[in-house]
Amino acid sequence: MRAYRQVAEATKKCMRQSDNQQRQTLFSRYSQGMLGSSFQVRVRSGQLSDAKALADVFERSWRHAYVGILPRAHLESLILRRGRRWWTSAIRAGDSILVLEVEGVICGYASCGPARHRSRYEGEIYEIYLVPEYQGLGFGELLFEACRNVLDERKLDGLIVWALADNDLAADFYWRRGGRPVRQATDKLGEVEMRRVGFGWP
Repeated sequence: MRAYRQVAEATKKCMRQSDNQQRQTLFSRYSQGMLGSSFQVRVRSGQLSDAKALADVFERSWRHAYVGILPRAHLESLILRRGRRWWTSAIRAGDSILVLEVEGVICGYASCGPARHRSRYEGEIYEIYLVPEYQGLGFGELLFEACRNVLDERKLDGLIVWALADNDLAADFYWRRGGRPVRQATDKLGEVEMRRVGFGWP
C-alpha cells in the first residue's frame, strides 16, 4: 500500500502541471526508480486480451459502488451481461476503452466518446471505475484526464459525465474535478425511480 501511495503522490504532482504537460504525461509509463520505487503505472487502450480482467473489474467495482443504491436484481443482471464476451465485443467494435495498469495488473478502466444526447457538451465520459483497493489514491484522476485527452484529440468540445444522484462519492469526485450539475434525468428500474445528474465542463 505504501507503494500505491507513492504513485498517488506522483499522480497528484502531474495533475498540477499545465494541461498540455499533464496530458502528454498521462499515457507514458512511470519510469523505473520513481520516488525510490520501481512501481509502474500506465493508462493505455483496451485490448482483446483484457476482456476477462475488465469483466472482473466491472463486477468488483460495481458491487462496491451500487449495492444498496441499485435494485439488487438489476445490478446482478448488469454484472451478468457485462462479462468477458461483452467486453470482447466492445473492444473489437473500436469503443474508446482505456485501461489502468498498476505493475501490469488491470485495476481500473474508463470509456468515453461522443455525447449520447445532443447538447453544447459534445464529449462524454461514460464510465470510470476502479476496484475498491485502488480507490482514493489518485488513479481516478489519471483515468479522468486520460479521457479528456482522448476527447480533445477527437476535437469534441465540452464534456458531460452522468452519475446517480445517490452516488455521493462520484458526485464529489466530479465536483472536485471542476464539473458542475447541468442536467437531470430519471430512469425507472422496475418500480424504482433512479435520478441521474449530469456534470458539465465547458
